[in-house]
Amino acid sequence: MHEVGLCEAILDAVERRAAGRPVRAVKVRVGALHRVVDSAMDSAFEMVATGTVAEHARIDLVVIPVRCRCPECGTQTEAEEMVAVCPRCGATGMELLSGDELLLESITLAPGRHEEGA
Repeated sequence: MHEVGLCEAILDAVERRAAGRPVRAVKVRVGALHRVVDSAMDSAFEMVATGTVAEHARIDLVVIPVRCRCPECGTQTEAEEMVAVCPRCGATGMELLSGDELLLESITLAPGRHEEGA
């Protein structure tokens, strides 16, 4: 379950940005090439977040499709997998434009009081 490794990286970024404040939600942009399964990601995040500022936070995923561009004719193609051959001209060596990202888009902090001097 590679989702655990992804969630550990996400949690590291969340903890740095939250600076000790409790987190209610985390929004992540993940490329389709990561082949993330929503339910597995939910379980993995719950597991790695136990005992942290994100312990009760939910994780919301925005899946980014694979987009490739042909180096010969410039055609852009969107697919579920990496495209090896241009559907328009047949050229190989397609350039990957999106689909492999893993980005922490936002965190939502839980409401509560903030202690001064902390």
